[in-house]
Amino acid sequence: MKVVDTKKAPGAIGPYAQAQITGNLVYTSGQLPVNPETGEMPKTIEEQTKQSCENVKAILEAAGTDMTHVVKTLCFLADINDFAAFNAVYADYFTNTPARSCIAVKDIPKGALCEIEVIAEIEA
Repeated sequence: MKVVDTKKAPGAIGPYAQAQITGNLVYTSGQLPVNPETGEMPKTIEEQTKQSCENVKAILEAAGTDMTHVVKTLCFLADINDFAAFNAVYADYFTNTPARSCIAVKDIPKGALCEIEVIAEIEA
């Protein structure tokens, strides 16, 4: 296994890696909508979805792959009523329509409205 670490995405807030590569797959940890340059989190679900996607994108690039190689996503929403707004932004990033689970949870760290993790393929 190989740890992925990039300054273009927020660092882990606990004892875990941004991502791990094993074989030809990269598994990201859940990405909160934290801007890695400022440490700030946007306010709206649309802005937060975009930031989480940008963080995923940066980690995938550091791992040697990109968003078109994502095969599975797991999405967490603090409020299921944000589902349509979340999807509107999500669809701009995941154009290859990977398999997905999207669930509403009681709380997300740092009071975030969403969190996204992915599994992606790395081409040989």
